[in-house]
Amino acid sequence: MSKVITKLKLHNFRRFLEFSVDFNNEMNLLIGDNESGKSSILQALDLVMSGSRSKVETLGLESLFNTDKISEFLAGAKAFEDLPVMWAEIYLNEQNNHDLNGRNNSEKIDCDGLKLICAPMDEYGSEIVDILKEAEPSFPFEYYSIKFTTFSGESYTGYRRFTKHLLLDGSQINNEYATREYIKDMYRSNVDDREKNKHQNEYRKHKKQFQNNILSDLNDKLDSYKFSVTTNTKSNLETDLTITEDDISIENKGKGRQCFIKTEFALQRSSAGNPLDALLLEEPENHLSHTNMKKLVNTLAASKDQQLIVTTHNSLICTRLDLRKTIMLNSSGDAPATLNALPRDTATFFIKAPDNNILEFILSEKVILVEGDAEYILMEALFKNVTNHELDSSDIHVISVSGTSFKRYLDLAKLLNIKTAVIRDNDGDYQKNCVDNYKDYVSDDIKVFFDSDNEQYTFEVCMYETNKASCDDQFTNGHIKLSPQDYMLKNKAEAAFRLLDKKSDILVAPEYIRDAIGWISE
Repeated sequence: MSKVITKLKLHNFRRFLEFSVDFNNEMNLLIGDNESGKSSILQALDLVMSGSRSKVETLGLESLFNTDKISEFLAGAKAFEDLPVMWAEIYLNEQNNHDLNGRNNSEKIDCDGLKLICAPMDEYGSEIVDILKEAEPSFPFEYYSIKFTTFSGESYTGYRRFTKHLLLDGSQINNEYATREYIKDMYRSNVDDREKNKHQNEYRKHKKQFQNNILSDLNDKLDSYKFSVTTNTKSNLETDLTITEDDISIENKGKGRQCFIKTEFALQRSSAGNPLDALLLEEPENHLSHTNMKKLVNTLAASKDQQLIVTTHNSLICTRLDLRKTIMLNSSGDAPATLNALPRDTATFFIKAPDNNILEFILSEKVILVEGDAEYILMEALFKNVTNHELDSSDIHVISVSGTSFKRYLDLAKLLNIKTAVIRDNDGDYQKNCVDNYKDYVSDDIKVFFDSDNEQYTFEVCMYETNKASCDDQFTNGHIKLSPQDYMLKNKAEAAFRLLDKKSDILVAPEYIRDAIGWISE
C-alpha cells in the first residue's frame, strides 16, 4: 500500500503564519489568485519528503521564513526565547510503521508523518544574543538548525527517504538543472538499491576500461601528463543519464513536449510495480498547446497508482479532473475551501461541457452571469452608463454562459458564497422561467433579474424598447430589409457590436439590468 499524504500543516512558512490543508487520496487541484500560496504548498511538501538539508540551504532560510514574523520579532524586544521557529508537517495514512508513527507533531496525536523544523541552536545562544543586542541587528538565520524527523522522533535524510515523490515545475521545464534532477529522481525511483549499486559499479568499470584500452594509445605518446576519465560524484552514472524519445534526448525537445514526456513518464512508472507515492505538478499547462493539454488531462485522469497534487490556473484542468477535487486558496491566508460538496451531476456537467471560464467564476467575489454574446458585448457600456464607473476598475466579473447552465454555476456560488446576479430572458413566462425555476437558489448572495413583462421576452426586445431612437438610426438603411427589431433578433451579436461601436455613450440599460447592476455594486 502506497503512502498517502492526508494533511499538511505549516507554521511561519513563507506567506503562512498558520496553515492546514487536508488532501484527497487520489487527485488534488490547488487553485487560487497570485500570491495565495499554491507554490509554497508544493515547495513545503517537496522539502519535507526529500529530507534534503542542501535543498533548504540552497533556497535559504530567509526566503522560507514568514517575513511578517521576522519583522515582528525585530520590532519587538528581540529576546532569544522569542525567536520564531518554522516547521512543516506532513501527516500520512496509517502504515503501522514504527519508524514513522509517534507524537512528534503539533497535534500531539499518534500517527504516521514527517516533519521539517528550523529553530535557533541553543549552543550558539550567546552569539545570537550578541547579534540581537546590536543597534541594527540582522536576523540570525545562520544560527538556525535544519532538522528532518519522523513523528516517531527518528531523524531522516535524503539518502533515507520514507516516501517516493516527484516535483515537476512547468515554469522550470527547460531548466538544465531541473531536468538533470528530474532524470536523477526518476532513475532512483525505478531501481532498488541493489540494482543501483550494480549499475554504478558497471558504469565505473566501463569508464576505467575506456581509459585503459582506448586512451592508452594516446597516453603512450605523452610524458608526465596523461588523459583520464572523471569518475567522481559530479560525473557518474546518474549525472550522465538522460531520457530519450525516438532516440532524441529530452533536453532537445521543445518545452511543451518536455512537459508532456516528463509527466507521462512519471505516471507510467506504475506499470513497473514501483509507483510514486505522490506526484507534485506545478502549473502543468505551461508551454502546452490546447491539444496537448487535453492529452495531458486524459493522462492525469487515468492515473490511479499515486496521489496527485496539482497547482493550476487552467479551467480545462480543473473541470476535466473533477471540480470536487479542488482546493481553493485565498490571498488572505484563511482556511482553504473545497468543492467536495458540489453535486455530482454538476461536476460531471463541467467535465463534459465545452471549454469554459470556470476558474474566473470560482475566483471572483462578485459575478454577473449573462446568457448570450449580445449581453456580454454591451454589459461594459451599460455598466458605465448606470454607475459612471468602468467595469474593469470594479471587482465585478461578467461571464457569458448558456441559459441552461445557470444552475450549474449557481451550485458553485452557493458553496463559495459568491455574490451572483443572473441576468436572463423571461422567454415569454417570467414566473415559470425566472421565479419558480430558481426558487432553490435565490438568497442574500444570489438574485435573478428579468423583465416582468412577458411581451419583452428577450434582451434584444428590451434593448429596442429602451433605445428606439438609437436602434432605428443604426438598423434602418437600404442594406437592411428587416425592421430594426427583427434585424436585432436575427443578428444578435452583430447588432450588439454596432450599438457598442456607435452608440455606447448614450445607451440606456433596461430596468431589470439597471437593478442587477445596482444590486451587484452594493
